[in-house]
Amino acid sequence: MSLSAGAPAPRFVLKDQHGAAVEVGGKAPDGRSTLVVFYPFAFSSVCGSELAALRDAGAEFDGDRVRLVAVSCDPMHALRGYADQEGFGFALLSDFWPHGGAARTYGVFDEARGCAGRGSFLIDPDGVLRWSLVNPISEARPLEAYREALAGAAG
Repeated sequence: MSLSAGAPAPRFVLKDQHGAAVEVGGKAPDGRSTLVVFYPFAFSSVCGSELAALRDAGAEFDGDRVRLVAVSCDPMHALRGYADQEGFGFALLSDFWPHGGAARTYGVFDEARGCAGRGSFLIDPDGVLRWSLVNPISEARPLEAYREALAGAAG
């Protein structure tokens, strides 16, 4: 399954590391775009370096213009420990049950490994998919790709 830019983004609601329900897709009540970053596993080196780079970029990827949500199939309590350990202030969403349901909807669930793949999606404030990038599970996504996507969405 592949998603096309210009199509409505699939909607889902998952719990974050604090147990709060977070909705993705549909019209954003706060007028921000949403950057959805699926990643395979909490506490793994490639995932940790990718999320740390997004954390360190600050409001560029999670601020007034865009909100960042990172999604894995890890359970909520593991994500809480991961966020606390790494200082992630953005939402880490648990796609634990039904296992990989959101990742499947976005076409990035790895059946063989039982985890989300490395898929990134930019959803505009009206709930329309504007950009996506899917990398092999072993290959980190470059921060510059996110910057280009956000620049393209603004232009």
